[in-house]
Amino acid sequence: MAALGNQAAPDLGAKARRDAPEFEEFLKRGQERSNNLCLGQAAWVDGACLPCSVGTIVWLLSGFYTVGPNEVGLNKIFGRYTGKTGPGLNYNFPIPIGSVEKLQVTDRNTINIGFTYRQDSRTSNGQVQLDLPEESLMLTGDENIADVKFVVIWQIDPVHPENYAFNISNQRDTVKAVAESAMREVIGRGQIQRILTAERQVIETDVQELMQKVLNGYKAGILVLQVQLQSVDPPEQVIAAFKDVTAAQQDQNRLRNEAEAYANRVVPEARGKAAAIVQEAEGYRLQTVAEATGQVSRFNKIYEQYKKAPDVTRERLYLETMERVLSGMDKIILDQSSGQSQGSFPICRLGP
Repeated sequence: MAALGNQAAPDLGAKARRDAPEFEEFLKRGQERSNNLCLGQAAWVDGACLPCSVGTIVWLLSGFYTVGPNEVGLNKIFGRYTGKTGPGLNYNFPIPIGSVEKLQVTDRNTINIGFTYRQDSRTSNGQVQLDLPEESLMLTGDENIADVKFVVIWQIDPVHPENYAFNISNQRDTVKAVAESAMREVIGRGQIQRILTAERQVIETDVQELMQKVLNGYKAGILVLQVQLQSVDPPEQVIAAFKDVTAAQQDQNRLRNEAEAYANRVVPEARGKAAAIVQEAEGYRLQTVAEATGQVSRFNKIYEQYKKAPDVTRERLYLETMERVLSGMDKIILDQSSGQSQGSFPICRLGP
C-alpha cells in the first residue's frame, strides 16, 4: 500500500494542476448562470442571488473525499471510470456529475467450500459446522468419490482494482464458482489413495495456480493468496470400507518392510559364509598343493641320493622310518647273546 500511495500522490498532484483551470472556468460559468438567472427575475432585489452562488460553491466543495489507508478510490464521471486515487484527501465532481467507489484492497476475504457455519448458542463458540455435500463430493480420476472441504483466501488486486469493480459482477460468487471448478478438475486428475494421503500440499498449490489463471483470464482483479484443505475423506457411506482398505495396505507395507529387513540381514550373512567357505577351500588347496610339491621335491632329492648309493640310502630310510614309528610306543628288547638257557631271555623294558 505504501508503494501504491507513493505512486498515487504524484498522479493526484498532476491531475489537480491540470484540472485547476477547468475548475475555475466551471465556477465562473456557474456564477454567470446564477447571476443571469437572478437578473432575469424582476421581482428580486440586489443581492438576492447570493444564496444561489453560495449553494453552487457548497455543491462543488462536496466533491472532496477521503480515502482510507486500506482503500483505493475509483473516480467516475457520468458513470464512466476516469482513474483511481490513493489514501488521503482527493477530489472528484460531486453527484450527480461524478461519484466515487471505495474498495478495501488490503482486506483478506475467506470463502468456505463444502461446508458453512450456522449460529448456535448451544456451542462454546456460538457456531456449528454444516456440511454441503453438493459442493464437497467430487469424482476422482480412478472413479472414486472424495469428500473435499477447503478454504480460499483472496483479496482485491491493488494494482487493478478497476477490474474487480467493473469487469465482473457478484465477485464473491464468482470466486467460489472458480474455486469449486478448479478443485474438481485437480481432484479429477488424481487417484483416491494418493489424494487421501500424500498429495494434500500438491493439490493446494495446483488449485491456487489454476484459480489465478482463470481469474486472470476474466480480468477479475482478484489475487488468490492461499488454498487450504480442511479435510479430504471418502464418503460417509463407505468410510468403514476405506478404513479396512487402509489398514490392509498398512499391514502389507509392514510385512514388506519386515521381509526386506530379514532379507537385508540374512543375505549378507549367507554371502559372508559363502565367502569364508571359498577362502577356506582356497587355503586348503594352496596348502595341499604346497605339501604335495614339497613331498615331490623331497622324493626327488632322496631318489637322487638313492641312485648314487642304493644300499646306504635304503638302510637310512629304514632306520628313519623305524625311528618315526617306534618313537611313540613302549619297546621290549630281548638279548639273545647272554648264557641263559633256551627259552629264557633277559628282558629290558623301555618307555617311549
